Amino acid sequence: MNIISNDKLIRRNGRIAQITGLGGLAVLLIGMYVLFTKPNEFTIIWATVVAGFILSQVGIYFTNRWARVPRPDQHLNTALKGLDSSYSIYHYRTPSAHLLVGPAGLWVLLPFYQRGTISYENGKYRQKGGGLMLGYLKIFGQEGIGRIDLEAEAEKEKITKFLQKKMPDKELPPVQAILVFTDERVEINADEAPIPTLQSKKLKEFIRKTAKTKPFSADRIREVREAVEGTNAILTGKEDVGESE
Repeated sequence: MNIISNDKLIRRNGRIAQITGLGGLAVLLIGMYVLFTKPNEFTIIWATVVAGFILSQVGIYFTNRWARVPRPDQHLNTALKGLDSSYSIYHYRTPSAHLLVGPAGLWVLLPFYQRGTISYENGKYRQKGGGLMLGYLKIFGQEGIGRIDLEAEAEKEKITKFLQKKMPDKELPPVQAILVFTDERVEINADEAPIPTLQSKKLKEFIRKTAKTKPFSADRIREVREAVEGTNAILTGKEDVGESE
């Protein structure tokens, strides 16, 4: 499998995660110091608490996406390891963060690290379970799943519009999405969901099965790759292209 990553963006946002995370902690510590030494300075205390909380939340957002080890792109690379060179995965090189192109078609991959039980009920995704620890993580370190179905539709639309500009004279291939949960402790009950929802360890099997039932022609694969990589080669070069088999 060909792996094409925007390493410059990954490094930059990783640094932002470190700076905002440490900055938020530092501001909160300053607020605590003022609280104990000058308890009447309410304005300073509240300003540091608010600023520290905001910086901490920004740090959590960036850390979850760019500084966690393994990162979401690394999780996906591992999950798909073993696919042949007819597949290419693009990390942070298109309007969608992770795009897989190959015999199985075009797939926007949306990785999620949340744990607990993920289910699809009454037209909505829900996250349950995990006990007190999960509640703590939701407040201080883990985002809720939110409307991930709407997020998936938005990502598909981004890629569709992107390809419309790059392939104006060609029939566009359908863009599909997969919700991929990377935590091994997650339980998924979403067989009725309109979007494939699965653990990362089942991703490669799903892709291979799809390629057998609904194969994407080599010509179509080449057209899409040329459309995607043509822009990338001009803007950023292809020095960060790797291959994993």
